[in-house]
Amino acid sequence: MFEANDPNSIQLTADGQLRHFLTTEGLPRELLIEILDTADSFVDMGEQQVKKVPLLRGKTVANLFFENSTRTLSTFELAAKRLSADVLNLNINTSSTKKGETLKDTLMTLQAMHSDMFVVRHADSGAAHFIAQHVTPNVAVINAGDGRHAHPTQAMLDMLTIRRHKGEFAPLKVAIVGDILHSRVARSQIHALRTLGVHEIRVIAPKTLLPRHIEALGVKVYTEMASGLRDVDVIMMLRLQKERMQSALLPSEAEFYKLYGLNRDKLAYAKPDAVVMHPGPINRGVEIESEVADGPRSLILDQVTNGIAVRMAVMSKAMSGQLSQRAATDNASREA
Repeated sequence: MFEANDPNSIQLTADGQLRHFLTTEGLPRELLIEILDTADSFVDMGEQQVKKVPLLRGKTVANLFFENSTRTLSTFELAAKRLSADVLNLNINTSSTKKGETLKDTLMTLQAMHSDMFVVRHADSGAAHFIAQHVTPNVAVINAGDGRHAHPTQAMLDMLTIRRHKGEFAPLKVAIVGDILHSRVARSQIHALRTLGVHEIRVIAPKTLLPRHIEALGVKVYTEMASGLRDVDVIMMLRLQKERMQSALLPSEAEFYKLYGLNRDKLAYAKPDAVVMHPGPINRGVEIESEVADGPRSLILDQVTNGIAVRMAVMSKAMSGQLSQRAATDNASREA
């Protein structure tokens, strides 16, 4: 486990620009809105004949995935290529870390190859912060998910999806349902939703899948679906994180689906125009029934499309912040 305290001391430049993107926690609302606005301009790029802009031309992005995730890796790779960057995907299963090399040694090797950005996914909480603390000043670090801690780009693509379908955040009631205890997505969503001014955030889960003192994050806690989903505008389902469960926290998947799986009957508790989201991959018949996942109120495929745009926005803003900081450092050195 890595330390991940005071992230904004390293993820923002002196003038408030994005230097690294490690967590949504503590970031100013203005910066989150800037990311969403920038992403909005990229959403329709996939439908254009030429799907590239030169914002990262000449830059090298290294995807360091110490934990498997086909969807996140592929969208980051596509986002980097659409920004015209060169992309290096590190195969962790055959990398030197499997042969005993330390994470810090691996980073130094990659930096010697003159990489400009690391996109990091790791099973240990705080890993992205550790890397950001040890990279050279000219490397930006993007957190693609670390342990149970944070998944900030997932949260931001969810925010973009909500904004594009619901408009203003302020009037909304949002319910996050499922395995809150093990979910880095839920934590990042809650921080982003609070910062963007959502009227009410609810979490719905069995008591065994709720973190202690979750109310301190500014959410309302429900342990059954009928009251938790009543009159909500957005339902954000979560995947059961079975790989992170260290004990039997549920009687069975069938029992979980019976009580907390989203089907047509439970969806009826929400507002008639409520939308349904899921970060994927979906466990059909465990968290959600196919009729709802594939139905007209589902935004799951929209989330995938918006994920590319958000990751393009984050990468371009982080690189811009790095260049700004480097220029300020060079000016200070000349004046000295």
